[in-house]
Amino acid sequence: MKMNLPNRLTVLRLILVPIFVVVMMVSDALWAEITGLALFCVAAYTDHLDGKIARKRGLVTDFGKFLDPLADKFMVIGAMLVILYKSMSRAEPSKLFCNVFFWGLLIVFFRELAVTSMRLVVSGSSGIVIAANMLGKIKTVSQILCVIVCIVEPIVYSHVDALAQLGAYLPASVALTVVMAFFTLLSGIKYIAGYWQYLDPQK
Repeated sequence: MKMNLPNRLTVLRLILVPIFVVVMMVSDALWAEITGLALFCVAAYTDHLDGKIARKRGLVTDFGKFLDPLADKFMVIGAMLVILYKSMSRAEPSKLFCNVFFWGLLIVFFRELAVTSMRLVVSGSSGIVIAANMLGKIKTVSQILCVIVCIVEPIVYSHVDALAQLGAYLPASVALTVVMAFFTLLSGIKYIAGYWQYLDPQK
């Protein structure tokens, strides 16, 4: 199958994720954090770009509608796992952040597992490929912003002495994790409720 430009950008996002993981895990040095942040931002931008190009040029395909959200899940969950591991491995980890982020990660994982399972069942049984709705897009944006802030905030606190004490709490990261978890859960409930009809054999 010949892939169009939006689908190639989606595949690029998938390729960038393991590179991000390796860079972030190989060192705690500033260069690794900055490089990892840049890689994640590029990957996240391809998520915006592939959809924009697909809609503008009429290149929306069932393959793209299926692969794009999977790439988003791979990107976000991979980044969150790295952030949680690195946060727990610090000499003085923020217990508040680690606890909140752990539960946020669980919500993301099980939401995506449930939604992806439904997407596969519906696609296989009825041939319907369900594209992401607006709430799902808000969810994705909140997840991306959460990951970016959770990478940036510890860097700032570790290099700005006046803010060093906030490193024990990571308030912005904690707040965004809560917001992200809320939209993740809400979008999952709406998705399942809205498309449950396709699982009814009598429909």
